[in-house]
Amino acid sequence: MTPDDHQPYIVLLSIHGLIRGHNLELGRDADTGGQTKYLVELARALGANAQVGRVDLLTRRVDDPAVSADYAQPRETLSDNVQIVRIDCGEAGYIPKEQLWDSLDSFADSTLEYLKQQARLPDILHSHYADAGYVGVRLTSLLGIPLVHTGHSLGRSKRRQLLAAGHSKEALETRYHITRRIEAEETTLGVAERVITSTQQEVQEQYALYDHYRPEHMRVIPPGTDLQQFYPPQTDSPASPMQAELARFLTQPDKPMILALSRPDPRKNIVELVSAYGESPELQQLANLVIVAGNRDDIRDLDSGAQEVLSDILLTVDQYDLYGKVAYPKHHQAHDVPDLYRLAAASKGVFINPALTEPFGLTLIEAAASGLPIVATDDGGPTDIIGNCRNGYLINPLDRADMAAKLLQVLTSDQQAWETLAQQGLQGVRHHYSWQAHVEKYLAELRPLMARTEATAAAETPPPVTLKRRKQLHHDRALFSDLDQNLLGKPEALAPFLTALQDNRRCVLFGIATGRRLDAAIQLMKRHRIPLPDVLITSLGTEIYYAPNLFPDTAWERHIDHLWNPRIIRRVLDGLPGLEPQAKRDQSRFKISYFINPEIAPDLQQLNSLLHQEGQAVNVVQSFGQFLDIIPVRASKGLALRWVADQRDIPLERILAAGGSGADADMLRGNTLAVVVANRHHEELSELVQEGVNIFFATRPYADGILEAIEHYQFFQSCEVSA
Repeated sequence: MTPDDHQPYIVLLSIHGLIRGHNLELGRDADTGGQTKYLVELARALGANAQVGRVDLLTRRVDDPAVSADYAQPRETLSDNVQIVRIDCGEAGYIPKEQLWDSLDSFADSTLEYLKQQARLPDILHSHYADAGYVGVRLTSLLGIPLVHTGHSLGRSKRRQLLAAGHSKEALETRYHITRRIEAEETTLGVAERVITSTQQEVQEQYALYDHYRPEHMRVIPPGTDLQQFYPPQTDSPASPMQAELARFLTQPDKPMILALSRPDPRKNIVELVSAYGESPELQQLANLVIVAGNRDDIRDLDSGAQEVLSDILLTVDQYDLYGKVAYPKHHQAHDVPDLYRLAAASKGVFINPALTEPFGLTLIEAAASGLPIVATDDGGPTDIIGNCRNGYLINPLDRADMAAKLLQVLTSDQQAWETLAQQGLQGVRHHYSWQAHVEKYLAELRPLMARTEATAAAETPPPVTLKRRKQLHHDRALFSDLDQNLLGKPEALAPFLTALQDNRRCVLFGIATGRRLDAAIQLMKRHRIPLPDVLITSLGTEIYYAPNLFPDTAWERHIDHLWNPRIIRRVLDGLPGLEPQAKRDQSRFKISYFINPEIAPDLQQLNSLLHQEGQAVNVVQSFGQFLDIIPVRASKGLALRWVADQRDIPLERILAAGGSGADADMLRGNTLAVVVANRHHEELSELVQEGVNIFFATRPYADGILEAIEHYQFFQSCEVSA
């Protein structure tokens, strides 16, 4: 396969995973998923562009009886000018990517030999994932060919997720070689002349974690959508099996369909959608609601998060008596998904993504490509998608009335208006989110790099590779604040505080610790335009979530479940004078909440004594004279803060904690830097002064007081970083 001398020769590097041009084994294991599909579709789309001469997708050759013999073939032709080239890398058998690190130098040397055997060197090297980045850096250092990189998954983010899932730091090194991976990513980001990402949020929230963060070299080019798979309904299409599956739930299956498709994850906010539908008689009259939330045989066999979501869906259907109006099938296959979009489009329905946060929104693009108008959360990727496609409406995901109103706006529009939304979505996908559109933007970014390659080739001297590392590591200190008592109450003070945080975000981790539930906290932050913090501690420290995807810390949940028996606690406290249970919405798995009348209720010492007599070791928290919360003995805002500090390796002496009520007391005790702002010198914190705890009492209120504390402690000193 010889490239045309006047057309680009592009080499894609993807070392791990099982890659072939047909019957991709997506989901076979952790290494064979979306990345392999992305690579094959990108290679084919590049080869189909008339401006591209040749594309080689270089990967690892796998000779293993446990996998298909396809992966042992040295070459596989995808089209006239596109091929997969498989190069030996370490042992012949299939092994996880984490075990490849010691073989990457050998792979790089063999790849160098292969490239030198070609009629001419490639114009661009594009590495995918950290291991390919390591190889790409070696090759570009030797050949002077520009390196482009796509991370797909980043080690620093992965490290945080694995720690949150309960893996020890030692296990991360032994099993995942995480430090080695992160260092390879750092070097790759320092050398790569372009970094291709799917969303701006990746640039700002994930790549910004790295010392070699160079946003000026990063380009957002969303991946393409397979328009051969996702397309509008056709008049001659055969009946879909999903149609019969949905019909068994519905009294009037021919009504327009409101379709939601996601994992059964609390962050996907499906229960709020069912409630919005249940509270709108007009929606129920106009349309059926179809919830496709993963696959299940028995809800009780699923993990706790999925159990809770699916149970709440069923309970909410029952609460609003939505039987015959809501479908929630137990099973679906990947090939059923396009049919679901087309069924909804054929019914003149609408697709909705009500997630609390959505970094990209692939389902929205798939729905648009299927001729279906969309309604989506006003966070992250959907704002770009609807802005580009003009095929639907944004919603506040925690405002049921807004959700229902936007759905009605689509469903009650006349035929022409619905068709206009559908057609604008189809055109927008072709222009912005097809593989053809992706390749055109991609090549536009590569042309300046390839022009420099030609100039370098003429000079016959590869440019030296120089790395400029930032002076300051990311997040070497943290600032945690209560939400209601410190950040709100004075809007003119909030803006300068957020600006100061943004100016120092590369070295300061920002956390909010609140007694509110996750959804209530997010709703309040949206109302006051407070951006999502790096860490969100909710429900009095019983839940921890990490940005940008609100990833829950499941290890923390398992940790605080120790000695927790809510049934006994309720038996002891229910019916006591002066205690009234709060609404179910304000309770959670690890928080039992009451309103307390201190004049007639037992005091905290008596309550603790009653619980101890029943063998219950818990934290009893009273705040603002009227709220009483019982949480596990291992949980509190302060303990959650310390858990995060340990996970992130941030010394307590470099954490500024701002509190305002008794619930914040243990955030302020100990070795943290502490501040109580002027408006909240609350009597519940006066005992800390008597204990001699070193707390700075600000003279200014609300966020102004936190800024005063930042000045007092010189908290941002040495925090300036070079870009």
